[in-house]
Amino acid sequence: MTLRAAHVDDLDAIMALERASFPTDAWSETLMRGELASPHSRYFALEEQGRLVGYAGLRAPDGAKDADVQTIAIAEDARGRGYGRALLRALLDEAVTRRVAEVFLEVRADNPTAHALYVSEGFTELGRRPAYYQPDGVDAVVMRLDLRAWVAATTGAATGAATDPSAAAAPAPADPGRDHS
Repeated sequence: MTLRAAHVDDLDAIMALERASFPTDAWSETLMRGELASPHSRYFALEEQGRLVGYAGLRAPDGAKDADVQTIAIAEDARGRGYGRALLRALLDEAVTRRVAEVFLEVRADNPTAHALYVSEGFTELGRRPAYYQPDGVDAVVMRLDLRAWVAATTGAATGAATDPSAAAAPAPADPGRDHS
């Protein structure tokens, strides 16, 4: 597994995964290109044997006190390997670098695997947006993470020796597909 910054050069592979993962509400190529190029966003690509198997994005404008997880997508045949957690933690590490205090996201109410991952990392539910995901009419669960608490929890793991947040917590039972905001 290779985790790296995503670039506009990755657009074709990202869009193929986007369309496969979200056939009813995939983002447009124009929207994704803008996200990849934006100075307010940071996207990561995850490769396995040279093939893009996941990507994730965070939006956090300079000076903002909060950030938003825009998307996390894992190829169906690559789920259950901890890749969703790796991408989420890369986003959270980026949020730490950008000095935000809170991270928000929306997750589909019909995606318990993604919801469980977010809860396991410390996100809490704030509320719901009825019928947010269209055309499916699925509610969005709005979640929030206190980033300072997450850093304290991940760096103070059982042995007290963990300094890499991605090494601190046990893996979730499975990976999410993706829920974009």
